[in-house]
Amino acid sequence: MSRTLSRRFNLWLRISIGLVLLAGSGFALREFQRSRSVLSLPTAPARKGDFLVLVRCRGELTASRSMALSAPRDVPDLQIIWLAPGGSEVKAGQVVIRFDPSRSQQDLKEKTADLKQAQSSLDQAVAQSKITADQDKLDSANATYAVETARLEVSKQAIVSAIKGQESQIDLGMAEEKLKVQQAATDLHKASDEAKIASLTRLRDAAQTQVTLTEHRLSLMELKSPTDGVINYLRNYSQGWMNAQPFKVGDHAWPGGALANIPDLSTLQMESKVEEVDRGRINAGDAVLVRVDAFPEKTLHAKLDYISPLTERSFDEGPVTSSFKAYASIEKPDPRMRPGMNGGADIVETSIPGAISIPAKALFALHGKPVVYLKTNDGYRPVEVKVTARNPDEIAVEGIAAGSLVALAEPPKDAESPKENPQ
Repeated sequence: MSRTLSRRFNLWLRISIGLVLLAGSGFALREFQRSRSVLSLPTAPARKGDFLVLVRCRGELTASRSMALSAPRDVPDLQIIWLAPGGSEVKAGQVVIRFDPSRSQQDLKEKTADLKQAQSSLDQAVAQSKITADQDKLDSANATYAVETARLEVSKQAIVSAIKGQESQIDLGMAEEKLKVQQAATDLHKASDEAKIASLTRLRDAAQTQVTLTEHRLSLMELKSPTDGVINYLRNYSQGWMNAQPFKVGDHAWPGGALANIPDLSTLQMESKVEEVDRGRINAGDAVLVRVDAFPEKTLHAKLDYISPLTERSFDEGPVTSSFKAYASIEKPDPRMRPGMNGGADIVETSIPGAISIPAKALFALHGKPVVYLKTNDGYRPVEVKVTARNPDEIAVEGIAAGSLVALAEPPKDAESPKENPQ
């Protein structure tokens, strides 16, 4: 009997100890899980300072001033044989595009040969004209001498026979006629030589014009940068819109066609799209914070210069949207920035001094009211706050102190502090 009671007692003792150990293990496990949930939640401190109310938009860098490079207008068959690397920096006066000069060089040789031939013909005509003029002068002098001799013979009529006097009169008439014929021949030779020389002079001048034009075309085989900047080549649509690519070596350019542009890097600006609902919140002159995707670690200060008066429709992927264009000039552009780079522009609508700001992820709703979860030693305590301003990433609130740690994720119910003080 006593042995049986002793066994029962030992059994109940063991069961009691087991229950106590089990309860302690459950409590310890709960506390461990609770402590782990407290430690694993991400937190962030509430920051005190100027809170900037922003209008966030996206856009790309553009240059308000740029220079265009076009192919020469009066040069046929232009083929590109060399290009400066696209996107590289160039200086004013630097050669950026070279065309094939072989055809113009061959034309210059031919035109130069034509010019030499025309000049030679002109020189020959001038020399022949001089010879003819000298011969005409000699013939005219001989004819004049014959006339004077005949007159002298006529003056002897008083002392010679009548027949001799008549012969002298006839000789004088013939000499005067020969003189007139010689003068007419001289005038004819002079007019003919002048006309021939004038014609050859025109041919020589035309050949000289062709040589000058060809030399001018050769000088246009190199395009130089008119200013400092970055060279950007335009698309070549000669193969159709679907196959359009930037100009490259081997492409043919049409006279006067645009080949490239050189934007001035000192005039970089952010061209952004502003949604219609945000248009009334911004004005020209507002401060802008620019972040370029290629350099996310750097924030650039800019000023909103201009807002388009009308909306522009966008036909990108998705539904058709309308937005305003806003242009903000960058005060100190980074030398690494290039037109066409994408980025974001935060337009400062207003500034709230001394505001308490928290990450947008730290605000939650509890019983229909905005709350944050403050981290305490034994969990997270929900605290009701008043939202004074919002940004995509930050929220300005009232109701918590600066430096308070707020949870960035909503804690589980068992991780909350047992004291739920809304204020």
